[in-house]
Amino acid sequence: MNPVRKYLKHKKGINTILASLLMVVIVVVASVMVYAWSTGLLGTLLVQPNVGKEALTMDTYAFPNNNNVTLTLRNAGTVAITFASYYVKNATGTTYTQSGYAWGPTIQPNTPGLTQVGITAGCGVCGSFSTSSFTFVSGNSYTVTLVTSRNNQFTFTVVR
Repeated sequence: MNPVRKYLKHKKGINTILASLLMVVIVVVASVMVYAWSTGLLGTLLVQPNVGKEALTMDTYAFPNNNNVTLTLRNAGTVAITFASYYVKNATGTTYTQSGYAWGPTIQPNTPGLTQVGITAGCGVCGSFSTSSFTFVSGNSYTVTLVTSRNNQFTFTVVR
């Protein structure tokens, strides 16, 4: 028998395989289109909560005495910022920690606010030093880290 006739004799089987393959491709394309449509529709129906963003910049600072620094901070975020604690670190690595900063200000969005940062130990609501106590000395650099009630940290460097 001629090889061409042999090939044409089994033509019916090849048509069945091609038809099945074409059906699989059509089903896959249709399911991708349904998935894209449904996620687009569900994405517009589901509303994401707006939690807001905290952003803080320092405008100025001043040292009224050797134990305090006054920071003028600007809230560049979309929610009010309330401080929960702060840390002051000197050049030698000694850290003053004020964990309960209950008298700290609340700064509204797009407004400036004054923040008093003190380094006094020994009173009932005062913080504590990591090793030895220090005061703000002229010419030295200090790192002030403010922690908000949302647990975001903002770090600023001040020089006396």
